Amino acid sequence: MKIDSKLANAIENGDFILTAEYLPVAGTDSSGIESAAKVLDDSVLAVNVADNHYGVAMSSLAASVAMLKSDVEPVYQIVTRDRNRIALQSDLLGAAYLGIKNVLCLSGYHQTLTGSPESANVYDIDSIQLVAAVRKLRDEGVLLDGTKIEGGFSMLIGAAANPYLTPIELNIIRLNKKVEAGADFIQTQAVFDIEAFGQWLDAAVSEGVTEKIAILAGIMPLESAAEAEKLRETYTDLYISDELLERLKAAGDEQAQKKEGLAISAETIKKVKDMNGVRGIHILSGGKEAVVPELLAVSGL
Repeated sequence: MKIDSKLANAIENGDFILTAEYLPVAGTDSSGIESAAKVLDDSVLAVNVADNHYGVAMSSLAASVAMLKSDVEPVYQIVTRDRNRIALQSDLLGAAYLGIKNVLCLSGYHQTLTGSPESANVYDIDSIQLVAAVRKLRDEGVLLDGTKIEGGFSMLIGAAANPYLTPIELNIIRLNKKVEAGADFIQTQAVFDIEAFGQWLDAAVSEGVTEKIAILAGIMPLESAAEAEKLRETYTDLYISDELLERLKAAGDEQAQKKEGLAISAETIKKVKDMNGVRGIHILSGGKEAVVPELLAVSGL
């Protein structure tokens, strides 16, 4: 069944792709979603809708539907941390019924990195198994237990990758498993160490991965040295260097640091967008959607 989404069509046509993210908040006020949709509508092709990224928030499913109503194409995110295979498949069927055409399959940050560290996790299946479950729904029309579903299920399947996991040989094996399971596109974690990202990308190209799927390089604009320090302490795999941190500090006051952060991200975009194997850019704004059009303007995109 052909997937009728702008993101799927862009991948099929070989277009350069721009995506961004929206992080729902803990609330029911629609104004935040509408404001984000207005900012992102003309800037990017599709918008990832996070699934309880930092803790309890409006569900990705509900916020994705709200994005649809605002004429923004969502990438529905679903994490295996909080749901077993029953709930995961149930939510996927609901998403398809509601008109969602793209899904990003994730394991999710461990609950100790969220606002609810005392909560229990589930991890009944991992993200690779989730990718395979979505493909089974789409290509075979059946659940994991073989039960045939009623009606169609058409969804573009995405997954995430961390270019900095070592050893690189095992990293590429894991990436290949996601491709073999059925992923159509990969969005990477934020690229700060361009040299290490290039080594990972070269390995992916050598393995033929980039001929099978679209890889979108993650770009995270930093607003301040304080934000960079906090991220580096919390997420050690982001590889935010001392040099980058000092560059932000040297910029001066808060506004100057924000401007410098945009400049750093723009430089990163210019370096990675022409790398062999990169099909697009995914902007990780961390809930600051207004920065997306600013970054695109500064970077010439």
